[in-house]
Amino acid sequence: MQSVASLARAIDALNELIGRAIAWLALAMVLIQVIVVVMRYVFGLSILMMQESIWYMHSIIFLVAAGYTLLHNAHVRVDILYGGASDKLKAKIDLFGVIIILLPVCVMLWWVSWPYVVAAWKVREGSVEVSGIQAVYLLKSCMLIFSATLAVQGISLAIKSLLIVMGLPFQDPEQDNRSSKL
Repeated sequence: MQSVASLARAIDALNELIGRAIAWLALAMVLIQVIVVVMRYVFGLSILMMQESIWYMHSIIFLVAAGYTLLHNAHVRVDILYGGASDKLKAKIDLFGVIIILLPVCVMLWWVSWPYVVAAWKVREGSVEVSGIQAVYLLKSCMLIFSATLAVQGISLAIKSLLIVMGLPFQDPEQDNRSSKL
């Protein structure tokens, strides 16, 4: 069981690293948005590439950091049963949700996105605007990253939930450090 718990810790560490790196894009996105607004309304200038970069950064933050969000249990949920449940019942709900909903949806998203992303890479798809960012194929690749990071974090959640259901609480020494840094 230690190797399975170690796998969960490794997945958590990977998504923690990805999430913390991607978080810097939020700052860049805000700064560029301020520059775009000042340029447009003060100087009457508009640079399409800067405007598109905001869309790119927003998409990357949302898609690539999904695993990080799941790691920190920050996805929106309806806590009708979950909120007041015991740790064991929460673990059962999480395990059921990962196996029945999350992993099949991630696999389906990967399956449906793959041809779409491959087609974009084949032609090196770019913006429809000449002065736009000519890297739409890279942005579309984030759909695959989304599916992968969310699925592996789901596997980590399933491992931790299974350990709790079996009466073997998952001990993560890094969890206290992550929680205090948030």
